Amino acid sequence: MKRLLCILLLSVWPLSSQASPALQGDVIADLNALQSQLKEGALPQVVERATAQAERLASGNQSDQWASALYQQLAAGALARQDQHAAAADRLAIARGLNGVDSVQAARWLREEASLRRAAGQRDQAIELLSEWLANQQDSDTTWQLTRLLAQQERWEEAAGWLEQALNETPEPNEVQQALALAVYRNAGQGDQALGWLLDDLNAQSDPADWRQAAGLAQQAGQSGVAAGLWEAGWQLGKLTEQEDFWLLIQLHLAGGTPARAAEHLERALNEGDIVRDESHLRLLANAWRQAKDVEKALNAWHTLALHTQAAADWRAYGQLAYAWGEDGQAKQAFARASSLGDDEAEQWLASFD
Repeated sequence: MKRLLCILLLSVWPLSSQASPALQGDVIADLNALQSQLKEGALPQVVERATAQAERLASGNQSDQWASALYQQLAAGALARQDQHAAAADRLAIARGLNGVDSVQAARWLREEASLRRAAGQRDQAIELLSEWLANQQDSDTTWQLTRLLAQQERWEEAAGWLEQALNETPEPNEVQQALALAVYRNAGQGDQALGWLLDDLNAQSDPADWRQAAGLAQQAGQSGVAAGLWEAGWQLGKLTEQEDFWLLIQLHLAGGTPARAAEHLERALNEGDIVRDESHLRLLANAWRQAKDVEKALNAWHTLALHTQAAADWRAYGQLAYAWGEDGQAKQAFARASSLGDDEAEQWLASFD
């Protein structure tokens, strides 16, 4: 940043617009001399001489004021090299406000002042300057820079507005820009927009992190079914292979309205020995099939759970489910077993069959 600013600020009158007022010969010679001193590193001397000349000429005619502005630019360059970015920015602000400075040069100094404000940590001022500059210019790099500055200041809604322009100007944003875009969308409360934007580029070659991020955005946007579908696709593609990925797959299907898929995954894992056949897993399977309202599989799963735990409450729950689905034979046997284990409530259920 420091080197770039110094390179920008070394360009004085030779690159100025031809529409600028003509300079007197002695002023041109003096500016050239100071520019040489600046390149040689005589920074304090340049600041002192340029400041004195700028102040002397500031109240003169257009030609004098143009010269004053160029002296201010030289002082800004010397100050920037000494890491006095705020002071350098102040000099450019003065320079571009002087009479005799054409719009092209004023715009160039406006952009450079914004960079100095940013380097000085004056982000809000840099934001205002960049916004003003972009009102009359189009530059994708600057638009992305403004978006990042707004994000750093947590001005999310404004950042989202500029982000739209940045994306329109950048057909294929790089990874850093993509990360910024997602952060802005999320924090601006535009989860749907972020998800849609991310899904456009999601494919079988995408990294596991991309699949995780897409599913996470879907959850944040309240689209549990979409999150489950994305996680399922990532799982089937072999992108999500860890044990915690499996359990999140189950949770997403249960929350996303596809409990049968959760039950199928659980059943397969139990049969293949990938998860332990214990009470918690059997109960999760039984509840998944019940949530899916698959009568046969749900009743079989609850029967298996009751056999495993031999708990009166599980036999009664199995009986109640069977009764609700019109399977009176299974219900009666389940209530009888619960009653034999001392469940008084099961006794009352059994009485309804008399």
